[in-house]
Parts: sequence; C-alpha cells; structure tokens
Amino acid sequence: MEDTNSLIQIRIDKINEIRDNFGINPFPYKYDVTHYSNEIIDGFDRYFENQERVSIAGRIMAVRIMGKASFCTIQDKEGKIQLYIADANIGELHYNMFKKLDLGDIIGVKGTVKKTKVGEITVYIDELTLLTKNIRPLPVVKEKDGEMFDLFADKELRYRNRQIDLIVTPGVKETFKKRISIIRNIKKILDSKDFFEVETPVLQPVYGGAAAAPFTSHHNALDINLFLRISLEPYLKRLIVGGFDRVYEIGKCFRNEGIDRTHNPEFTMLELYQAYGDYNDMMSLAEELIVDTAMQVNGTTELSFDGKQIDLKTPWKKMKMTDAIKEYSGLDVMSMSDDELKAEVKKHGGDIKGDYIRGLAIDELFQLLVEHKLIQPTFITHQPLETTPLCKPDIEDDRFLQRFELFINGTEFANAYSESNDPVFQRKTLYNQSLRRDIDEEAPPMDENFVQAIEAGMPPTGGMGIGIDRLVMLLTGEISIRDVLLFPTMKPE
Repeated sequence: MEDTNSLIQIRIDKINEIRDNFGINPFPYKYDVTHYSNEIIDGFDRYFENQERVSIAGRIMAVRIMGKASFCTIQDKEGKIQLYIADANIGELHYNMFKKLDLGDIIGVKGTVKKTKVGEITVYIDELTLLTKNIRPLPVVKEKDGEMFDLFADKELRYRNRQIDLIVTPGVKETFKKRISIIRNIKKILDSKDFFEVETPVLQPVYGGAAAAPFTSHHNALDINLFLRISLEPYLKRLIVGGFDRVYEIGKCFRNEGIDRTHNPEFTMLELYQAYGDYNDMMSLAEELIVDTAMQVNGTTELSFDGKQIDLKTPWKKMKMTDAIKEYSGLDVMSMSDDELKAEVKKHGGDIKGDYIRGLAIDELFQLLVEHKLIQPTFITHQPLETTPLCKPDIEDDRFLQRFELFINGTEFANAYSESNDPVFQRKTLYNQSLRRDIDEEAPPMDENFVQAIEAGMPPTGGMGIGIDRLVMLLTGEISIRDVLLFPTMKPE
C-alpha cells in the first residue's frame, strides 16, 4: 500500500509540474475524435495514399523514448495502434511534456498514417493533447510475438476492479461485446414475432414465480416490507390477462442464495409468455432463439465449452424425467415403492425438506444422478406435479406436468410450462406451496393478487424463462458466471 501511495504522489507531483511548468491543463473538457485504431489499420492504403489526417484518442499502453523521438502504443475502444512522436513535429514544449507521461494516461493526437521500416502501421503525429493524467498505476502487461506476459491474473482483483480488467486483460471487452450482441439478437427475434418488450416492478409486495429466498427491503413512507423480485413471471402473466398476447422482459432478478460457478445473487433472465400456446411452442422457440443467436455470434452451432464439444444443431433430444433417470442411472422410479425411493435419495446424499413427497423424491434423484450427465442439448419433460404450482398437469397422466427444462453441459438453461390458468387449481397449488414455508425458506408466500388476476380469465398460455448469463457463458466459452457479469457480487475487502 505504501509503494502504491508513493507512486500516486509522484504522479500528482507530475500533474502540478505539467500545470505550472508547461501551462497545460491535464484534464481538458473535450476532444474531437474522428478515427479509431482498427479503422485506420484496416483502411491503411486509403489513409496513406491520400495523406489523410486522422484524429484519434486513447490510453497509453507502452512507451519507448529514444532521445528526441519516441514510439508509444495507445488503446482505444477498437484496439491498439502505434504512434511516432518527435519534438521536430510537435515542438519541444509538448515533447518534453510527453516525457512526463505514464502508462495509463489518455492522450489525443492528430497526424498522418505511415508504416515504419519494419512495416508497422503508425500514426506520425503533429499535434498532441493530454486528456487525462492517470495517478493510479495500472498492472503492467507485456506482449511479445503475440504472447502476453505478467497478466493481471488474480481473478478476485480483476472482478473487484473490472475497469482495470477491461483495460489490461485481453479478450475481456470482447466477451461483453458478445453479451450485448446476444441480447440484441434475442430481442430482434422476439420483436419479429410480435412479442412486446415490457418492464415490470423490481420491488414487489409479494415475491413469487420460483422457489428461492428473497432480498427484503422496507419502504419508509408506506411502512411496508418490499422484496426484490426472484422472477419476472407474476406481472408478465397479468399482462397476458390484460390482452397483451405476447410479452417478454429481459431483466434483473435477485435470489438470496449461494455463489458458485453458475450462480450469482443478481442475475439476468429472459421471460416470455405467449397466449394460445403451450410448452411445445416454447420448445421450438427455445431452439430458434439459441441456435440463431449462436450462428449470429459465432457463425456455427458447434461449440467448445468447459473442455467438451457441444453441438447445438436441432432437433434437440427430448426425454421424460422418469425415462432419463432410468437411462442414466438404471433406476425405474415408476415401479419403486416410496421406501425404496427414500432409500435411494439418502444413499446418494440427497435431502427432501419436510414431509416425504413422492414427486419431490423423484426430482431429487434426477438432480443427483442425471443432470450432470446431460452434455448435449436435452429437453427434460414431464416433471412430477409437486415440483411447481404454476404449470398445467399433463393431459395423459396428471401426476406429471406439461413442463420442460433445457440442459446443456449438465446445467439448466431454460424452464418452460404450459401455464396454469385454472384459478381454482392455481389457488390450491399456491396455497399448498405456501404451507411449506415453515420447513422450506425458499417456498414463496401465497400471492392473493396474482390469483385474483387469473380469476379474471387468462387464455391458454405457454411461458418460458432462459438464463441470459448462462447463455452468454455458453456462447463465449466462459466457465464462470463472474466472467460474463461486468460487476459480480463480491464479499467486501
């Protein structure tokens, strides 16, 4: 800490020197940028032949001072480019000021584009403007023959200082550019299918739509507790009741849960609802959204992820949950007694909160024995009735649901239902779920307002949720959710 503080003080002294000795403001208000690094490099022939003057700004990432001439490399939003700076071109005062600059300072330059003797495209500058004097030293990352050395390798430090990570770590900015492209493409597809993008409340008087512990807040003026939403579902369904036949929202959800490779307390969900559809329509839409986005972002359905080769080519495999358990573990749960199911759950280290419920035991065995084996895209359908109160029972066997979960690389990417729209059934299932709150902190409370909305009449509806962060992980090859969140949740230092 003392070394950093002394370096900061040295740089503050330089700021004063630049002001006092050179008469230059180290923090001017504006600079007219007309060109960017990749644009100049890609269009070199035109810029060189026409002797076109360029104006570019960026952060100093490397410097070689050689007497009265120097080279430096700056980084802008598009990439890096080399500059040639000589006192004969910019004047002695500005050249001496340049020698006071440090890595991390931001400068604006004007000049013409040429190649050096070794063939590197370079801006030969005739005007230099200091735009920002950096006082906190950046990690020094070295590059030679295309390889990077002395990387900012401590991931904890990177996540806590994402602004520095974006500056010095290769590829980080590209990951987040891809994230933006992924979300943009999903919106484009849904908009083309007449879905309306909407916004629903983040602060809610009753939370629901999933099984999760919430974050609690308090509104002083109304003197009521409010909860950060754990799901987008309840309010989107009210819009279906209100006559918006197709709606979607891409928004933040919050769950008071642990942090691991695929979980962060604050995360981004896509939820969509389509009136007069069912879970089969949602399957087709899931395939289209993910495959089309993969093609737009990566140009292929074949991915290398977490050391495995995954092919998103459709159609994807479909399996009932009980069939998947039988195929991947050898257990025929449909023919097993309750005592046998209990014994298997215990044998594999599982747990069922509260009283034994057969459907939850089957779901627990699936999570323990099957999930991690589903590497290629697989729709798991027909979950036990007890796993959710918000879904319609299957037509042929009402012990199971018209529901699917999409698994890729052993992780859930999507969850979809033929939505329950029978208000009597819905009231009963939500009430029964709320009774488990004494034994299960993730069981949501009864939402009377939501049930009353359904009582006004909701058409048959298909609904689906897709985890945006996990999809970004898959399509960028990042194996930790923290690497696709600009500012992941961290324990304070």
